[in-house]
Amino acid sequence: MSRFPAGIRMSSLVALSLLALSTSSRGDDWPQWGGPRRDLVWRETGLVDKFPKNSEGFLPRVWSAPIGEGYAGPAVAEGKVFVMDRLARERTERVLCLDAGIGKLLWKHEYPAEYTISYPAGPRCTPTVDGDRVYAVGAMGHLFCLNAADGKVLWRKDYVADFDAKIPVWGVSSAPLVDGRQLIALVGGANNALVVAFDKLTGEELWRSLDDPDVGYCPPVIFEYGGVRQLIVWHPRAVTAIDPANGAPLWSIPYKVQAGMTIATPRQVGDRLFVSSFYNGPRMIDVNGRDAALAWKKDAGNEIDTDGLHSLMCTPWVTESHIYGIDSYGQLRCLDAQTGERLWETVAPTGRDRWWNAFLVPQGDRFFIHNEQGDLIIAKLSPAGYEELDRAKLLEPTRPVRRRQTIWSHPAFAMKSVFARNDKEIVRVDLSAGK
Repeated sequence: MSRFPAGIRMSSLVALSLLALSTSSRGDDWPQWGGPRRDLVWRETGLVDKFPKNSEGFLPRVWSAPIGEGYAGPAVAEGKVFVMDRLARERTERVLCLDAGIGKLLWKHEYPAEYTISYPAGPRCTPTVDGDRVYAVGAMGHLFCLNAADGKVLWRKDYVADFDAKIPVWGVSSAPLVDGRQLIALVGGANNALVVAFDKLTGEELWRSLDDPDVGYCPPVIFEYGGVRQLIVWHPRAVTAIDPANGAPLWSIPYKVQAGMTIATPRQVGDRLFVSSFYNGPRMIDVNGRDAALAWKKDAGNEIDTDGLHSLMCTPWVTESHIYGIDSYGQLRCLDAQTGERLWETVAPTGRDRWWNAFLVPQGDRFFIHNEQGDLIIAKLSPAGYEELDRAKLLEPTRPVRRRQTIWSHPAFAMKSVFARNDKEIVRVDLSAGK
């Protein structure tokens, strides 16, 4: 597939019913990695208790549009869907903008990108939408600020050419973060440029901070502890907090992570911070304003027979009392948040193999779980165990990993719908109740 065809696939009934959707109440957006608050929580209400299914067990689509390969999840904002893909034969990456109501391609920005990375199957970063601008980062460190209306390039940066960055083995994966006037990006550059803050309107560099030969894959987040706003940067040598206003370091907890695999987004719960990695296990950190100390940790030991939560891509869900997440070989686990002790595990929503993944998205008192086999699951997680409420097929897995086909891109949950992609198509499924 090298170009979008002139038309898109959708039923005539859907087409007629959705023409007016963009002028009606659209519900919440999902404008960046992790949604409106960057915390991977779906806060809309009025959603289904059971999935609608067609005769083959698939969720019926509002629309489906063709797309190239990529791991980047979609962002949804102001009636538009923004996503990145790659045309392998042409050796180009693209930023695509589609109409969220009917799936029509509105514009695309295409640029050359010669890959030198492992798993070279497209961009990794969810675009970040801020008002009339969208910020997109490709797998080789091409950063663009685009006009959200028409895709015009407003400014650009090249992590390698401009900052002498060392591209990670599996490509640039950290979605940039808007904070006030700033766009904060994990660049991985030389000369103290692990983190760089740009003026989001002009691209001017405002500050840079931290020196680490590896940048990892984890998106930056901002939390507040003891009244102090803190930019949390989990890089392969440490978990570090810096002042988001100027890049000044606040505290750092050493945490050397094998293969640079800092991936899952850090979680704040009260005055604590939780991170978890595939090889090296979890860490719970106590944060007291501008100071921090390790509360507990679970080391990996044997990567197959682990005793804690050794996450790969799945960001765990953490409460004051419990932690839920996908372990290194696909086990959904519950830990005691105070001690790290494992309470239960199951492979019901996933499977058992290395790097098996599913994404956990809380919604009310339940979770929507998108697993790498393309299933969407509604389930309840509690200290008592896993309770599956319903399951349906969302997409076919298209990316080969080890002995299975997978989907490793995170869906967007917006407009009372789920927006998801594989390497062939991007779809929207309406999950509003009473439709």
